[in-house]
Amino acid sequence: MYDKTKVKAFSSIRLKYLCDITTGNKDTKNATFNGIYPFYVRSPIIEKCDTYSFDGEGILVAGDGAGAGRIFHYANGKYAVHQRVYRLYNFKCEPRFLVYYLSSIFPKEMDKGSNQTTVPSMRLPMLSNFAVNIPSKKYQKNIVFFLDKKCAEIDILHTNIESQIKILEEYKKSIITEAVKKGLDSNVEMKDSGSVYWKYIPANWGLSDIKYLFEIVKRIAGKEGYDILSVTQKGLKIKDMSKNTGQIAESYANYQFVYPTDFVMNHMDLLTGWVDCSKYFGVTSPDYRVFRLKDNRNNLNYFKYVMQCCYMNKIFYSLGRGVSNLGRWRLQTESFNNFKIPVPPYEEQQKISKYLDEKLLEINNIMNQKKNQLETLNQYKKSLIYEYVTGKKEVE
Repeated sequence: MYDKTKVKAFSSIRLKYLCDITTGNKDTKNATFNGIYPFYVRSPIIEKCDTYSFDGEGILVAGDGAGAGRIFHYANGKYAVHQRVYRLYNFKCEPRFLVYYLSSIFPKEMDKGSNQTTVPSMRLPMLSNFAVNIPSKKYQKNIVFFLDKKCAEIDILHTNIESQIKILEEYKKSIITEAVKKGLDSNVEMKDSGSVYWKYIPANWGLSDIKYLFEIVKRIAGKEGYDILSVTQKGLKIKDMSKNTGQIAESYANYQFVYPTDFVMNHMDLLTGWVDCSKYFGVTSPDYRVFRLKDNRNNLNYFKYVMQCCYMNKIFYSLGRGVSNLGRWRLQTESFNNFKIPVPPYEEQQKISKYLDEKLLEINNIMNQKKNQLETLNQYKKSLIYEYVTGKKEVE
């Protein structure tokens, strides 16, 4: 129990008595790639804008969308603000303390009345009437100084681990690319493939149009009740429908069947899309491309890595058409069918497949360890902030 006579004593004050609150006046269409001013939208990502809404100190918090009441930015200077982002200003307390306090405590307030079937939204009374347990301004400054220092140390560690993960991702990409383009024998005789994409390949390899190796299939389910399969860069997975995340279709009757050993490809977005070979039976989006090998004397896994190489190196992207800034960059069927890919002898396909499976398992295990370290750091940082802004731990 705190002695109320001491500088560290906490008292409960509603947010509206600690600052003024308003909203921005910009829309998403006001964002410009090379804008002069920071543009705070309903996202952790800070956009750019050619004009500004405010000049001065402010805390920005998303008013709706997935980040409602969870995304807090501190800004000082000239910046633009989206119309569904709240701006806190004209502070009667230490603003940085408020950032730490709200980012740690307010999401719990959002969760109390959250409805997972609707888009999250935060109304002004919820924010303005929120009770903040706050100590004297002097002790607020002490907490901010301490947390700034500790959080900066954590952020440096976090950035270093993220850099290590990026290096491992690039290493994975290089291993796959080298193996499917050049094979595993560094001393093998090479030849000019005649393709600008593959250039030199082993002399005993060939190139083949995809249409001679694969057939595109589209088998409409006609009814619901099957597992829904979704392809992401983590692979083809059975979608957990109970979470209501991602795109939700009104009906899955028009989805297409996928069988084990079918390939599923998101050819609608060649920047973030992916391709994988299915282990499951289920249905997937009618917009995806489903295709299968014509000849079982070819190795499925080898060709999965070839297809993934085409995504990682933006080969499919270079063949695509559409509107890239709207995310509509697609690989048309004709371009897909007529694209040539390297075809080693079957025995080499097997060796390459086995080698890549083993190497990627090793790399992925290391990456998972790194990701676990990031999660540990994130949880430690959250715990640290919570303990000090609530007074559970004291800054000496």
